[in-house]
Amino acid sequence: MLHTARADAAARLQAMGLPARRDEYWKWTDPAPLLAAEVAPSPALRVERPIFAALDRVRLVFTDGVFDAAASDSPDLAGVTITRLANAGGVSDDWQGSYGALESAGQVPVKRPLAALNTARATDGLLIHVQGRAPRPLHISYRQTTDSCEAMLHHCLRLDPGAELTLLETGTAAARANLVLEVEVGAGARFHHIRPQGRAAGRRVVSHIFARIHAGALFKSFTLSADGALTRNEAVLDIVGDGAVAHIAGAALGDGGQAPFHHDDTVFITHGAQGCESRQVFKKVLKHGATGVFQGKILVRPGAQKTDGYQISQALLLDENSQFLAKPELEIYADDVKCSHGSTTGAIDEDALFYLRSRGVPRQEAEALLILSFLADAIAEIEDSAIQAEVIARLEGWLAQHRG
Repeated sequence: MLHTARADAAARLQAMGLPARRDEYWKWTDPAPLLAAEVAPSPALRVERPIFAALDRVRLVFTDGVFDAAASDSPDLAGVTITRLANAGGVSDDWQGSYGALESAGQVPVKRPLAALNTARATDGLLIHVQGRAPRPLHISYRQTTDSCEAMLHHCLRLDPGAELTLLETGTAAARANLVLEVEVGAGARFHHIRPQGRAAGRRVVSHIFARIHAGALFKSFTLSADGALTRNEAVLDIVGDGAVAHIAGAALGDGGQAPFHHDDTVFITHGAQGCESRQVFKKVLKHGATGVFQGKILVRPGAQKTDGYQISQALLLDENSQFLAKPELEIYADDVKCSHGSTTGAIDEDALFYLRSRGVPRQEAEALLILSFLADAIAEIEDSAIQAEVIARLEGWLAQHRG
């Protein structure tokens, strides 16, 4: 099964070629660091404050791109079957035709060659089958211990009808990483994904989420990115069942004064059924020459009536040297829909800042409060209050380290 999927992905990659700046969806992000023969060193964080440590969860640890059974919890979890994707022999017939299927479908209409590269060459990952409601979150934790390591990981998740799972992804997988997550959300199932990416300043990562959401199902994903030389997060969501809901959100914080920071969110949501809802909510806070990119599209196919699609991308520039580049798109072929998009770039509201300072709040604390308020819409997409509180604490920690 894996051999065929890998061969098909290699053929797709051969046909489309590797990405270049001349490609429409790569014109603002240089893919060269993701393709270079040599991995640029990124010092591993020897100490990184753990996140979600207080939550009752099942930890699955990858160290330098390899599953670390000794550091992981027992994968036993009611209603969930987990198989390691280390080689073809470790995959059961139950996954026949699943590995790479959503990635392959997600190559139309926009080519995503680095995802095809991942399917062809991924060295490890997890196959997760959710048959019921998982009582605890699954926590995939990435650890980097060497400065020039590279990781290529591929995870497949399948939620049966009515199933429910919360998936946490944290940490820095490697100095350079290519990550793919394929998620099949069955009818009436609920999937929550929260991903605070690692804090290593020099890391370079490209990640892909491919999801297919069936009738009455819920898909929610939130990503927090703080630091990192180059981050490209792609998401391709295909809504195929009536009444489905798909939300994807992100908050990015970059300080180019300490290390280069370039962050790119590229999202494509297709509505192919009736009465469905999608949300794209992305916020970036940039300073000292940091660059943020957002490319988001909503495609409404013929017959996808009663679609409710919303997209917002906003950047808060804390100086005149940073920049935000945005390309919001709507493509609609149905006549009974409600779709909107917006994109704004601005500085901190001086009136709001004056109001807080006039009431005795020091300037740096006032700025932090306004930044957290700016990010609040994206953070609100996290439904679990305990997880939301952990994310806010991580944001507050970053702001405290980058004051001034």
